Amino acid sequence: MSKQFVSLALAISTISVAHAGTVTSEGKDLIINTESGIEVKTTDDSASFQLGGRLQWDYDATQSDGKGDTTDLDVRRARLYIKGRYGDWAYKTQFNVAESDGADGGTVEDLYIRYHGLGSLANITVGKQKEPFGLEELTSSKDISALERSAMTERYAPGRNAGVQLSGAGSNWTYGVGYFEAEGDSSNDFDNTAITARGTIAPLQTKDAVVHLGAGYTTRDAAVPANEVDTYNLELAGAMGPLHAQAEYFDSEVGQVELDGYYVQVGWIITGESRPYKAGAFKRVKPSSPQGAWEVIARYEDGDGKFSDVGLATTEGEQTTLGVNYYANKNVRLGLSYMDGKEASGETGDEVRARFQYAF
Repeated sequence: MSKQFVSLALAISTISVAHAGTVTSEGKDLIINTESGIEVKTTDDSASFQLGGRLQWDYDATQSDGKGDTTDLDVRRARLYIKGRYGDWAYKTQFNVAESDGADGGTVEDLYIRYHGLGSLANITVGKQKEPFGLEELTSSKDISALERSAMTERYAPGRNAGVQLSGAGSNWTYGVGYFEAEGDSSNDFDNTAITARGTIAPLQTKDAVVHLGAGYTTRDAAVPANEVDTYNLELAGAMGPLHAQAEYFDSEVGQVELDGYYVQVGWIITGESRPYKAGAFKRVKPSSPQGAWEVIARYEDGDGKFSDVGLATTEGEQTTLGVNYYANKNVRLGLSYMDGKEASGETGDEVRARFQYAF
């Protein structure tokens, strides 16, 4: 079903480009925006439709004590989305056209309906969506400064699940709280459920500077009571001109076992741009000149994490990441990173990754 949906979306976009002519509307006048993807909305902003997506081609070479050497060139992510709204109702559908490591395309990322008739302070979202937890997790994969998220985020952040969420935002704060399925799609989704919440505030927020504070919590049922999970998260981040930094700490209780971990990341945009920030998350760098923008980043993490990017296990360890990004324009990004990890047992692994990204 999803493959047919993607084919139809591509056909519509091709027809809109190939045949020039007069566009008419039976309703209100329309505004068509093609700066990034295709967006059509009414002049009174009461209804809209947008088509967009991303394509990430990656080369990665991994060396590890446990799995040996591997090299690969494949699609890391290829996604198409359609979102829109009519009156007080909005929706989003996003599908993976292809995935890396031999996984099939056609899987669902986002599939939800949102009611925002109560204003910006209280939106109700029903469907598959990201649970409100973690700064790095809630920053889009096309916008994160490192090519891959930290081993700590991969270990503790729940990601996307079906559920119901109440969320809202003010001028410098956000919140979200929701009730979700805890173990993915199954024949009985509510056998095991999760409650997840996050709040953020930016005590300083100007055009070129921001200070971000955040906290999150998730409690999750499991088929085996000893595997039930309670996880806390603290966020600290900031940007000042071309410099930006962020850190997160995670503490998790899995039955009677306590796990924790943290990461610290710093970045410098050499060409002088500031990293954008909106509604409790960072966005990708937008070049201020036709020559593009350059960024360098470094990250260190330590604790119980998921170190699969460097061919290691989900265990206690540490990892260092160095990276450089070139933003040719607001759509195109070239990235190169080096990750070096070490388990507490002494096993080591590293990865070199290069990415070509087009997001629209």
